[in-house]
Order: sequence, then C-alpha cells, then structure tokens
Amino acid sequence: MSFRLALILFVVVIVAIAGYHRVRAAATREPLDRRQEGWFILATLRPAGAALWIAVIAYMINPQRMAWASVLLPDWLRWSGAGVGAVAAVFLLWTLRSLGTNLTDTVVTRTAHTLVTRGPYRWVRHPFYDALVLIVLSASLLTANWFIFATGAAVFALLAIRAGREEANLVARFGDAYRAYRRETGRFLPRISGSRRVGH
Repeated sequence: MSFRLALILFVVVIVAIAGYHRVRAAATREPLDRRQEGWFILATLRPAGAALWIAVIAYMINPQRMAWASVLLPDWLRWSGAGVGAVAAVFLLWTLRSLGTNLTDTVVTRTAHTLVTRGPYRWVRHPFYDALVLIVLSASLLTANWFIFATGAAVFALLAIRAGREEANLVARFGDAYRAYRRETGRFLPRISGSRRVGH
C-alpha cells in the first residue's frame, strides 16, 4: 500500500471518529459564542487549520501537488507514521468517548457541561490537543512534508494559547473543583510527581 493510500485511510478513520462525536455533541443545537476565544485566536486558528487540511487533501488527491514541501525521509520512518496514526486514532476515540457531549470546537462550556476527570482526563487536562499532535505527526511522516508539519505545529501552538482562556472559563464554571483538578494534572503531559485524584 502506498503512503498516499495509508494517509487516505488514516484521514477517513479520524474524520469518522471526530465527526460522529461532534454531531452527537451538537445535537443540543446550543449556540456557542466563539467570540470568547478573543480576536487573535479567531483571526489565526481557523485559517491555520484550513491551511493544514488543504495541504493534506491536496496530497491525498495528488502527492505531486505538495512536492514543493517534501523532505527526504527513509521509508521505514515514513511507515512509522502509520503506527503513530493507529495510536492517534485509538487515543482520539478514548478522549472523545470520555468527553461525551461536553465536546465543543471553542472555549465555551455548554449549559449541561460536566467536569470530566475520567479516561485520559485523569492525567492531562487537554488530551484532545495531545491527539492532534499525534495526528499531525502521523500525517507529516506519511507525507514526508514539512509544510504539513509546520502548519500542524502552528495549530497546536494557537490551541495552547487558547487553552488559557478555556481553563479560565472552566474555573468560572466549576470553581474550586476545577482548581483542585488543575493542581493534580498536567496541561498536556501527566505530572511526574504529586498526588492525583482518581477519576470518575
């Protein structure tokens, strides 16, 4: 199987997982005020995400369209992207199943939002962003393309900035419960030491 077909299969799986959970969460038809993200994030995050998707789709249609950004990687390293992709798909599924209908594409909490501390949320507060890192790494290796890696890195950096506003909203919503949870978990990586509350 070619790298292009492997990428297509990976993208189909990721879109199916994310799409199912987004549709399920959006069934409430609750309006979400994306202006709470701030104008900088509004002006940069979605264009960067669009650039990433356009690059990936262009490669899936015809890899030669992205040849200008290709890098020389050995085949074994490129195929390792398929393994990273399998891990990414499982981790994304675990994350979204744990998050349930709390899922949004912005920093706003839903009316019926709950504080999730189960699944990967037992260890990190933003496992969805960790899943994105794995997804971008997988796509970058399979395509051997620096532009896909660079735009993916930019998207993660913007999400990391946005995470501060997201956590401020969660503190406003859950108060001391979220503050305690924040002390016991890492933002993107598990804490190395210290006590950790058992999730539910």
